[in-house]
Amino acid sequence: MPFGLCNAPATFERLMELVLTGLIGDAFLVYLNDIIIVGRTFDEHLQNLERVLMKIQSANLKLSPKKCSLFKRQVSFLGYVVSEEGIRTDPEKIAAVKEWPVPKDKTQVKAFLGLCSYYRRFVKNFADIAKPLHKLTEEKRHFCWDESCDIAFQELKNRLCKTPILGYPDAGKEFIVDIDASDIGLGGVLSQRNGDQEIVIAHFSKSLSKPERNYCVTRRELLAVVKSLQHFSKYLLGRKFYLRTDHAAQKWLLQFKNPEGQVARWIELLQEYDFVIEYRSGKSHGNADALSRSPCPEDCKHCTMQEGKEVVSVRIFKTDQLSNDWKDSLQHAQQEDSATKPILEWMKASAPKPKRSDVSAMSSTTKSYWAQWDSLLIQDRVL
Repeated sequence: MPFGLCNAPATFERLMELVLTGLIGDAFLVYLNDIIIVGRTFDEHLQNLERVLMKIQSANLKLSPKKCSLFKRQVSFLGYVVSEEGIRTDPEKIAAVKEWPVPKDKTQVKAFLGLCSYYRRFVKNFADIAKPLHKLTEEKRHFCWDESCDIAFQELKNRLCKTPILGYPDAGKEFIVDIDASDIGLGGVLSQRNGDQEIVIAHFSKSLSKPERNYCVTRRELLAVVKSLQHFSKYLLGRKFYLRTDHAAQKWLLQFKNPEGQVARWIELLQEYDFVIEYRSGKSHGNADALSRSPCPEDCKHCTMQEGKEVVSVRIFKTDQLSNDWKDSLQHAQQEDSATKPILEWMKASAPKPKRSDVSAMSSTTKSYWAQWDSLLIQDRVL
């Protein structure tokens, strides 16, 4: 493949996913030419390593020995250090932040914020701390490095050198989403229980726009639910989880008899998810409450990009070379799945879109497919 083509990364990623079909997410993760192979035990790791190498060999691909690290308890992957303990920042990257000189112009400020923003998931209240620096990058603003900028600059450097370790999501355990809304923003925390301890997986925060700040408390809390679940959708869709809130009325939000307008649309979006609402007093709800009071800016480019990527509830790719084994296994899985089976039967019978009453008693996943009826297609017996 020639270097420099704009479509080269996407083409190579499709190749890797095609070559390693059936193993991704089970034995390893792949991003372009970076492959990380995992295993709970040494023997399991050996088996997974053999499976991956056999796939690579059968595709006539080659690995560079100098770039391979075997049997490591921790490795650097996509700018993070990944170990059995969890995910943390890469010391080499953080060293660059620690030694970063005081910026002299807007370009240098943007470069510093760009590197720091990559690790913002590790820094609580990142947007609030970095606010003076973000103001410096505004187009019509004259560059003036003052005391508030220097404090923000040094605080970010210190925070990034003392970042916590975030846990790995465990598909076998139930997720917990804590949400909260304040007068200025929304906050959410995704976590899982590990014995008596709760392990944080990811954080979310967002500033409210001017119209959203005029919402009543109940409407703001519902907005916090919608935005948080959309942000964490890749973890939550298709599985049951708990939604914790310090707003008691939230427990009845999904039981409105005749919702209208915006609330009706939000409730329809939430029907894609299978969750149980739990009330927790404000004193015990500090994790999400703090994020809602120090949210990301409304026009935060990082959050906008993330939400744009995560708005789709299914992963879609197109290729003319689809493995028959993959198709057969997917056909069987969809036929056995209670959520997709009724949709398949209706579509195979060329039936019109069912009425809402026909799916009202079915699972939230089936309702999600029903809501996307016009976008569904059966090809090679696969939905």
